[in-house]
Amino acid sequence: MTVATVVPRDGRFLLVEETVHGRTVINQPAGHLEPDETLQSAAIRETLEETGWHVELECLVGIQQWTSTQSGSQFVRFTFAARALDHDPSLPLDEGILRALWLSRDEIAAAGERLRSPLILSSIDDWLGGRRLPLDSISRLAPGTLSI
Repeated sequence: MTVATVVPRDGRFLLVEETVHGRTVINQPAGHLEPDETLQSAAIRETLEETGWHVELECLVGIQQWTSTQSGSQFVRFTFAARALDHDPSLPLDEGILRALWLSRDEIAAAGERLRSPLILSSIDDWLGGRRLPLDSISRLAPGTLSI
């Protein structure tokens, strides 16, 4: 299970250039959920760790399921849209992240095989198409015991 953010600003989107399995690829700020973390806080944390940008989540864009043709791994990704608040260039970026980029939708589409997955362009197109789900579409139940 992963999270990602679509962060638009002035007609461009916040992305990262990263090295994965020896390849330099372009991805959205994204990553895995950590123990006891909400999906929303994971999206905020991953964006900050990978780009140095503080963001505020605005909505859930969608939940996507995808199987990598390279590894055969299956992913379920919760993609959020966020507003960029401020950038802290002094923060170190996660291992493997080369830099943060702001690219237009056309520049992203032109990256073709450099995109880490088809989820990147798909989620941007969903956001551009107006898909907005409320953040409270995701609920988290408190830990407890199951009574049978």
